[in-house]
Amino acid sequence: MVVGGVSGGWFSGCRRMRGVPTSSTSPALPTGLVAGPAQFRDDLRTLRPDLLERYDAALPAARAAILARLLGAFDREPLPGVAVRERRADTLHIVLSDGRVLTAPTAAALPFARAIPGLTADLHPAFHDNSVSPSDKRSDGAGEGLGPAQPEGSGNTDPASSEYAQPEGSGNTDPASSEYAQPEGSGNAGLTGDGYVDPAALLRVLGLGGPGSRFAAEVDNSVANLALAFADPPPRAARPALQDAAGDPDGLGRLEQLVLDGHPLHPCCRTRGGMSVADVLAYGPEHRPVIRLRRLRVPADRWYGDTPPLLYAHPWQAQRLRERYPWLTDVGETAPVRPLMSLRTVAPLDGGDHFKTAVEVQMTSAVRTVSPAAVHNGPRLSALLGRLTADLPLTVLAETAAGAVLVDGQPQRHLGYLRRRAPRVGPTETVVPLAALAAASPYDGRPLLLEVASDPYAWWHDLVELLLPPLLAVLDRGVALEAHGQNTLLVLDAGRPVRIVYRDLGGVRVSARRLAAAGVEAPPVEGDLPSDDPAVLRTKLAAAVLGTVAAELIAVLAREGADAGRLWASTAAAIRRSGTRDAVHLVAGPLPVKATTAMRLADDPLDDVWTYLDNPMAGS
Repeated sequence: MVVGGVSGGWFSGCRRMRGVPTSSTSPALPTGLVAGPAQFRDDLRTLRPDLLERYDAALPAARAAILARLLGAFDREPLPGVAVRERRADTLHIVLSDGRVLTAPTAAALPFARAIPGLTADLHPAFHDNSVSPSDKRSDGAGEGLGPAQPEGSGNTDPASSEYAQPEGSGNTDPASSEYAQPEGSGNAGLTGDGYVDPAALLRVLGLGGPGSRFAAEVDNSVANLALAFADPPPRAARPALQDAAGDPDGLGRLEQLVLDGHPLHPCCRTRGGMSVADVLAYGPEHRPVIRLRRLRVPADRWYGDTPPLLYAHPWQAQRLRERYPWLTDVGETAPVRPLMSLRTVAPLDGGDHFKTAVEVQMTSAVRTVSPAAVHNGPRLSALLGRLTADLPLTVLAETAAGAVLVDGQPQRHLGYLRRRAPRVGPTETVVPLAALAAASPYDGRPLLLEVASDPYAWWHDLVELLLPPLLAVLDRGVALEAHGQNTLLVLDAGRPVRIVYRDLGGVRVSARRLAAAGVEAPPVEGDLPSDDPAVLRTKLAAAVLGTVAAELIAVLAREGADAGRLWASTAAAIRRSGTRDAVHLVAGPLPVKATTAMRLADDPLDDVWTYLDNPMAGS
C-alpha cells in the first residue's frame, strides 16, 4: 500500500522527537455506548434481522463463556470483597467479606475451560460452617496485593481434562447447541441461594464498589458482542484454513478474523465501549470486514514525529476527528485493508505494511489510542531489537514510522498512528498468530491447531524448541517481549513450525543493565518500559508466553486426548536448554498470569497486576 505524502517543505515546521512531552489528553474511558444484549437485539431488528434468531440462540453460550472467565477471576485474582476461597468436591466456594457465599462448578473456573450454556453461579446469604479447616482455605486480602498460589492439586495445570469441556468438534460454530448439567456431588449441601446465568446480573448483585457498576455494564456489552460474533460465524470452507492461507498476502488477515471470542481469560474479551451495533458489524474483525483508512493532512506546525505530517486514521475515528478538528484535511483513503485481531491494527490485502491506529473505544481494559511514548519508542526499539535478534530465528517486525497531532503544543494519543513492517512468507508458508490456533476452523469447526498437530507431541516439541530459546535469549540480552498470542506469530511450512515473528513493542520491558552487559547501549525510551528488576522482566515474558499461550494451546491439545504433563515437560526441556539465567526461575517458580479483572477494577486499569498459579513444569 502506498503511504502517500505531502509535497516539499513539510519538515521545517514539524516538531522532531527529542524527548516526549506529556500528552494533555489521558486515555479516558469512552462516554458513549456500552449497550447490553437487549439493546443489541432491538438494533438487530433494523440492521440485520437475518441474525436475530441466531443471536437469541447464541446468548446462552456467550453468557456462559463470560461467566466462566469471571468465575476464574474470583478463583485466582486479588479481587475486592473476597475473603476466602475453598473447594468442596466439584464446587468452588468464594466467601465474600460480608459473609455471602458464591458457588459454582470448580471446573468452569479453570483457565481456558470450555463453558457450556446454562452454566450457573449461585449466590447464598451469609453462611457459617466450621467443617472446613483453615488448611483447606485460601484467604485473600481485598486490595492487599496478590493472593497465594493455587493449592496443590487444584487442577489448573490441565484445565481441559475435566468433564466440563465443550463437546468434541463443537468448534463454536453452533455454540448454543450444547447442554449444561451441574456436576454431581457439587458440595452445596446446606446452602440455598439465587442462581445466576448472566454474569452482569451477578456483578450488580455482588456490588464490588465504585468500579463495580461500570464493570457490570462492560461485561453486559462483552456478552452482547460475543453473542453477535457467535451468531455470525464464517461460512464453511472447502479446504483447511491454514492450508488455504499458504502463500496468500491476505492470508494472515483472513486467519485473524476467524477469532470470535477475543482474550481467553478476560470477562471484557469482547467489550467495545463507545461503538454501536452498526459500528461493530462494520469494523469488528470477527465480522470479517474490509475497510479503508482515511488520510488526514496535518498543518506542519501541528505535527509531532519524524515522518511527513499525514495522519492515518481509522474510519470510525476519522469521522469524529474531522468534527473536532476542522483544520485536519481529508486527502483521500488508502487501499483496502483488513482489521486484525485488535480491530484498530489493519493489514492491506496486498500484504503491505500494517498500520496501528488510534480508536477511542474501550476494548478489554483499555481505550485503544497511540501514546506519544509509543510514537517516540517504536523506531528506536525496532533498531535495538533488530540488533539483538540478528543471530536468532526470531523476526521482530520493525515500526518504521510514527506520528501524532499536536493540540495546544502537546501530542495527542487519540491523534496518533504507527506503521509496522508486514511479515514475509514464501509460497508454501502460512503465518498465523498463536492465539488464532485455538479458534474454530471454518473447514471442520475444530481448533485450527488440529489441522497441523496430528502428532501433538512431535509438533509441540518443534514449536517450543523454535519459540522459547530465542525469547529467552532476548530476555537475557536485555528486553522482555510481551509474547502473548496476539503479538507472537508462527510461520508454518506444510504445517511444520519454521519461524517465529513478533510484533507490537508497546508492552515490552527494557533493562539498561542487561543491555550493557551484552555490550549494547540502551536507547532513550519513554513511559514504563525501563526496568532492571529481574522479576519484572521474567514476569512480563512468562505471563504472556507460558501462562497464556502455552497454557491455552496445551488445553486445546489435552481436550483431544494429549497428555498435558508430557507437553509441559517438553516445554520445560526447551526452557532449560536455553541455558540462560532466567530458565530455572521460569521452570520452578509459580506461573504468572495477568489478573485482568483485578486490573479492570483498579483505579488505573493499565497498571499490571499479576496472580500466580502452580507451575505445571515444576519437578518435570
